[in-house]
Amino acid sequence: MATATRTVDEYILSHIDAEGDYLHALWRDTQLRLSYGQMASGHLQGRVLKMLVEMAKPLKVLELGTYSGYATLCMAEGLREGAELHTFEIFDENEDFLRQWFGGSPYRDRIHLHIGDALQLVPQMWERWDFAYIDADKREYVAYYEMLLPLMRPGGFIVADNTLWYGHVLENPRESDMQTRGVQAFNDLVAADSRVEKVILPLRDGLTIIRVL
Repeated sequence: MATATRTVDEYILSHIDAEGDYLHALWRDTQLRLSYGQMASGHLQGRVLKMLVEMAKPLKVLELGTYSGYATLCMAEGLREGAELHTFEIFDENEDFLRQWFGGSPYRDRIHLHIGDALQLVPQMWERWDFAYIDADKREYVAYYEMLLPLMRPGGFIVADNTLWYGHVLENPRESDMQTRGVQAFNDLVAADSRVEKVILPLRDGLTIIRVL
């Protein structure tokens, strides 16, 4: 089964748009220089995020959890003229890495990097968002959602990563770790929320797409 899965993954990657040399170099540098390199979005998810942004046509995009900036650059690639992306990374040790890769990108003028706690900083911006991507501390997913929803324009999209959490969402919450419980609570909250439409895609370890009504 593992061999078949790898073969299907390779087939998919060979039948979608190419990753691009710059993104591939960023992926490699992420594996070499940062801890937990598997957290980078990667080729398939990156192309999905770019296409979602192109379809939504947002002017204001918010990203919670920059990590190495792979998803950031993919979303920035999909932005139309005049649109901008604000990305928040809580770990300041990643700042030099991020500014290097953002600075060398043709999309650098679309990206605004913020270092700090998004739960504190985003409400202070007094912005309305058309598209938001959540890929940060799983323990805070409910707090991110509750912060974001009043700040989203009607018809806007929230996309949340890791919402299947490698299958751990099936565990008994009383026996799960705090990150798993955070994702489970987020999924339950969104599922019951009549203010939004929602669907979970089994891409990597789960990608939830939420449309604000």
